[in-house]
Amino acid sequence: MSIFFTLLRQRVRRDRVQVLSWLLVMATIVFLTASALQDVFGEESERAALIQLATANPAILVLRGPPQGVDLDALFIFSSFSFLGLLVGLINTFLAVRHSRAEEETGRAELVGATPIPRLLPLSATVVWGVIVNLLMAVMVSGCCVAAGMDVAGSVLTGVALGAIGLSFLAVGLLASELMLTSRAANAVAAGSVLLAYLARGVGDAFGEVSQDGLVVQSAWPSALSPIGWGLATHPFTANDWTPLLLNLALAVVLTASACLLAVTRDSGASVFGAGVGRATARRSLSSSIGLAWRLHRPSVIGWVLGGLLLGVFAGALGTVAGQNDVANNPLAEQLRRLSDGGETLDQAFLTAIFNLVGVLAAGCAVQAAVRARQEEAVTTAELVLATPVRRVRWLVDYLVVGVVAVVLVLGVAALAAIGAAAAVGAASASNSDAVASALAQLPAPLLYLGTVALIFVLLPRYTAPLGWALLTAGAFVGLFGKLIGFPDWLNNLSPFTHAPAAIGSETDWSSGFVMLALALGAGVVASVLLEKRDIASA
Repeated sequence: MSIFFTLLRQRVRRDRVQVLSWLLVMATIVFLTASALQDVFGEESERAALIQLATANPAILVLRGPPQGVDLDALFIFSSFSFLGLLVGLINTFLAVRHSRAEEETGRAELVGATPIPRLLPLSATVVWGVIVNLLMAVMVSGCCVAAGMDVAGSVLTGVALGAIGLSFLAVGLLASELMLTSRAANAVAAGSVLLAYLARGVGDAFGEVSQDGLVVQSAWPSALSPIGWGLATHPFTANDWTPLLLNLALAVVLTASACLLAVTRDSGASVFGAGVGRATARRSLSSSIGLAWRLHRPSVIGWVLGGLLLGVFAGALGTVAGQNDVANNPLAEQLRRLSDGGETLDQAFLTAIFNLVGVLAAGCAVQAAVRARQEEAVTTAELVLATPVRRVRWLVDYLVVGVVAVVLVLGVAALAAIGAAAAVGAASASNSDAVASALAQLPAPLLYLGTVALIFVLLPRYTAPLGWALLTAGAFVGLFGKLIGFPDWLNNLSPFTHAPAAIGSETDWSSGFVMLALALGAGVVASVLLEKRDIASA
């Protein structure tokens, strides 16, 4: 038993900064959102107008969730629960992979396994640590809701529902670690599962049944396929139904048991899906440092591109459905244009909203490119490359170039997928130019993240990953939800996504995009120059 607590303490010590950062981000999002909603939508008539706008626009339902009435507490769930569920899912998958497949990949699990301890003890410690993290998160979210003046019963259910979603995806991460040979592949599979769950929930909400007064949406069946949808089905502050959480717990138990079964029946370092037989000789592209950088980043890029492909198909195929009702003359049209930042019709607003998500995906791909450079430095493989005539500036620029190419691929594939899907459903050819313009409008923000995280990598190498992903999370939340929630302008302006040009319409102001591109280029140049000034930091 003492060995178990030793393993548990080791996980707590390794994650103490990351977990604390995650919890603080969650608490900040919850408290700021609740406070902003009270200030901006204090009147019931204002909340009713906002919800009726959302139920008339499937794009808003995809991003936010199904409204459940005009109460202020219910508006909080509508505006932020889905994003919080997505964030909790990603946190838990990364935590699971970090303490399972990543440990085997680095050889630390083999050292622990060489001691006379039960084989499942490290996995058990990881599960217990994951449960503790989700309990802390549930308590913090519930406490922030109560502190913001919300109903106690609904606040507790909100925290517990997010914790249950977290446990579901903790199990997904553990199972992915048993299936895949590398931590990158396991993270890609697990994170992809989270994104698919978010998308399934969005489709179900977009095609849900709207009440006659336009204030309540009953989600369609795709939402029932998603652990995030199960959390929303509890309807905190309205129905307060705890029974859907049994599905989250059942999924967690089944997947965790499957991971345990696989763990005791395979060799250490092995996986269900092993590596294929490689080439006898290396490709010519690997003779250059940029070829190596691309090869290392290629699997992750494929995953991000597939995400862009799915969202592009979603935008192109369903945009015409969303645009069947023109809202150009609707009294809520001004609010719709303000929230969507583009277009006067529902199909244009829908396309813009989906490409806002594609922009976040592209930014995630950019952040991962910079983080990958840090990972290569931390495990000392960068030193092997730098021992050759490759200069440090060239080495970092290679990773930045790979990041730029990856961002362009994600946005380009999404635009092509939207065009192809729109053509398949018989949409007007004018939507082709809208898709291309929407993709171009999202380009500057991901490149700014790439340059910023590269600068963090040079100045604060140990904090590259936590700061990079924290900046992306905060920027995505403010950019996607800030205007709807009613955050002050100074806070909205901190997010690069807020400044993405409104590309659909008669007049497009690209000045903000050019400014972000200039800042991204400047950050990349400064990072490349400063890298020559510091030592290689392997720890």
